[in-house]
Amino acid sequence: MSLKVLIADQFPEKYMNKMTESGLEVIFQPKLGENDLPEAAKDVDIIVVRSTKVNEATINNAEKLNLIIRAGAGVNNINIPAANRKGVYVANCPGKNSIAVAELAMGLMISIDRRLPDNVADFRNGVWNKGTYSKAKGLYGKNLGIIGFGNIGKEVAARAAAFGMNVYAKDISRVEGYGVKDFGEMENILPMLDIISIHLPLTDQTKKLFDRNMFKLLKPNAILINTSRADVIDEDALLEAIEEKNIFCGLDVFAGEPEGKTGEVSSKLMNNKNIYVSHHIGASTEQAQDAVAEETFNIIKEFINSGVIAHWVNKAKWDDEHYQLVVKHYDKPGVIAAILNVIKKDEVNVEEMENEVFAGGLVAKCTIKMKQSLKVDTLQEIGQIEEIINLSFVQV
Repeated sequence: MSLKVLIADQFPEKYMNKMTESGLEVIFQPKLGENDLPEAAKDVDIIVVRSTKVNEATINNAEKLNLIIRAGAGVNNINIPAANRKGVYVANCPGKNSIAVAELAMGLMISIDRRLPDNVADFRNGVWNKGTYSKAKGLYGKNLGIIGFGNIGKEVAARAAAFGMNVYAKDISRVEGYGVKDFGEMENILPMLDIISIHLPLTDQTKKLFDRNMFKLLKPNAILINTSRADVIDEDALLEAIEEKNIFCGLDVFAGEPEGKTGEVSSKLMNNKNIYVSHHIGASTEQAQDAVAEETFNIIKEFINSGVIAHWVNKAKWDDEHYQLVVKHYDKPGVIAAILNVIKKDEVNVEEMENEVFAGGLVAKCTIKMKQSLKVDTLQEIGQIEEIINLSFVQV
């Protein structure tokens, strides 16, 4: 019986053909919305989405669901807690659309500086306004701050350097390479930046990061670019900053963005002359979509062939102290079962386990992680199992 893959967004045909050729049953329904998905996904094994929301009802209603793949980087459109409760893997395709998003970020910077959309609009309306549009400042020598220095941020930095900009970056980890300076705290650098480009995931820490206090740090006439997540910006605070400081803004995302691909749109931002909005197209180049689709296919193929989930995002992280038992043993039936039966006597729960076999198939190494310690007597009993070669038990 072949696995069923539901693709609920646009997806390159050649990669759907690859799935079919691999024995998968592909269901392609790119116009599905969040509320359509629970019924459509009822009998599928794998769901692939780009922007379509996978809510709790979809996950709970999908009886055979094992894997959800976000054909992109961010996974905020997937209900991760619901997936965790049902044991559904969630994977993504990080870095595959970074160049496309970086290109759009640079395009928005140029569009604002040269007021390209207004140029076009006037021309189409029969208006010649060279006097107004001949007053661009240019990007060369300007101070650019990149907030979030992951895959996309690094691609923006590379392009900005080619434009001759002074590039600064802020990230949760140390910023290195690309000729970029780590600017430390926001209050130290925002007042000197001409352009800020946001490349952050949406988390509790980043939600409405750019609020009234943050906008107070921006210099007048600064340009703010956001090609990441809408909720990183407090839109009311943005509108106030535009009014008070003549801030300019280039957005690929905004609050209340329509779920569908066509139709009407309404936003408090739409009639503001200082705001340019693109239609959430950051990753929408043919190059990016092919790269993401290929990675999606590779994730599915590896899952089927080996059970390994590449880019597994809802795997438990070992942030706290834990204990690790490593047992080298002869690779025979029942050895691991015998080890687990002994551990069970201590009422210790095994959190994670991996068994790897050495070449030749005679000896294997079993690594077992747990949150509680094992008694000395328990370890001695495991060591006395006939097929055990040696073992080690450490607190990590």
